[in-house]
Amino acid sequence: MFDLIVRHCTLPDGRSDQDIGIQQGRIVAVHPAMAATAAQEIDAAGYLVSPPFVDAHFHMDSTLSYGQPRVNQSGTLLEGIALWGEFKPLLTQEAIVDRALQYCDWAVARGLLAIRSHVDICDPRLLATQALLHVREKVKPYLDLQLVAFPQDGVLRSPQALSQLKRALDMGVDVVGGIPHFERTMADGTESVRILCELAAERGLRVDMHCDETDDPLSRHIETLAFHAQRLGLQGRVAGSHLTSMHSMDNYYVSKLLPLIKEAGVAAIANPLINITLQGRHDSYPKRRGMTRVPEMLASGIDVAFGHDCVMDPWYSLGSGDMLEVAHMGLHVAQMTGQAAMRQCFEAVTTTPARILGLDGYGLEPGCHADLVLLQARDPVEAIRLRANRLAVIRRGQVLARTPPQVATLSVPGRPASVSFSL
Repeated sequence: MFDLIVRHCTLPDGRSDQDIGIQQGRIVAVHPAMAATAAQEIDAAGYLVSPPFVDAHFHMDSTLSYGQPRVNQSGTLLEGIALWGEFKPLLTQEAIVDRALQYCDWAVARGLLAIRSHVDICDPRLLATQALLHVREKVKPYLDLQLVAFPQDGVLRSPQALSQLKRALDMGVDVVGGIPHFERTMADGTESVRILCELAAERGLRVDMHCDETDDPLSRHIETLAFHAQRLGLQGRVAGSHLTSMHSMDNYYVSKLLPLIKEAGVAAIANPLINITLQGRHDSYPKRRGMTRVPEMLASGIDVAFGHDCVMDPWYSLGSGDMLEVAHMGLHVAQMTGQAAMRQCFEAVTTTPARILGLDGYGLEPGCHADLVLLQARDPVEAIRLRANRLAVIRRGQVLARTPPQVATLSVPGRPASVSFSL
């Protein structure tokens, strides 16, 4: 007898009418017409069951702080950075924890059960680091929170940033971060990549750098990041986030760059909602799209994930923690409207970021953690199209959230009868 069976599931790979048997927080069987019984059963009714959503790039220390201490009037990246600098002295650990926990509740309700969050370590008090380490432990039963030590003001540009970053790692932060394009010079940016990659190699940690988040085609720190990843044997443990300068680079250089990234085992994390908003601000027309070359990287065999990046903070006044909204924007901005490409957009908020984060036991195969999302959609493409309702969110075999199916009934004059359909 199982603890839980989810019956009549459609899986992301196209298998239909599958039953998923769960025991002691693990998936133990996946096949049609399971004869076993269970203490609890959920009828998926042919709807899509997916592993949980994963956000590979977020800033939880600033989330839900919109309007504090003032609103970003221009909506630009640089005003957002300046505004965050004004806000940091006003931060309290309690406020960061409260906002982060509220966001985690939003995330779970939307089936988002793993988040990689960058935490600014340039405040010498390391308040945000302490706060999010506390949050990480508090949410561990229902959400995997991976933290990146992020020197927002530049690890060389900001006094004591490197020592503070090391302190954050000593406190238990998981990943080494950086922002080479924000250093004072291109040379300093290059040096920062070397220092931070060597630090990660020395400590056996992963690397995730804000890299080339600019419209400047000469910002090429991703090349340096790929070089040091390969030199130090960090293949499979390094990600470059944003990489927006690539949308302005000439095609010849990119034809050299993509094989280097692939050879180095470096992943890419694009942030469609934020990149399309913040980039191209100096353009009149034609205006650049503002996102890195997602289809070309995928075609080169590079892992590409989508991140939410910001929700209601100094950089972005919108957002809700819905990774299907992120996939929806990514699909449109990258013009990924082919059938296979649309499914890749779904993978960019599920299986691919799970691989980049190194999540243990992620997936829908026997032996994986029983972490599932039941979506009111028949396949991944429909899930993105509808930003599908989350009918059930399951973590380690326990139902954390339920939402009734959304059905509209219309009675339209001139139509022969009322019509009901899923929203």
